Amino acid sequence: MKKRALFMLAILVVAGTFWGALDRIHLFGDPVRAPMDDYYLNNAQQERSVNNVVTAIVFDYRGFDTLGEAAVLFTAVCSVLALFRKGREGQ
Repeated sequence: MKKRALFMLAILVVAGTFWGALDRIHLFGDPVRAPMDDYYLNNAQQERSVNNVVTAIVFDYRGFDTLGEAAVLFTAVCSVLALFRKGREGQ
């Protein structure tokens, strides 16, 4: 009986956490502007000399992050290739 009560308490805590998280999510399509959005829009062309703000964010402002993502993808591809390569004959 004690395990069942503890299980029910855990379920209530998890459900309450999800309910609280879902309550704070904005509606789909509802634009939520952050202060950094305005900074990027106002300063990207002057600071990075590009007309495309998305390109400025991905390759200039977040360049190290993009480099890290590329390294992770490269490592994943190399790992898959290493797992599925055929061994030499006779070994």
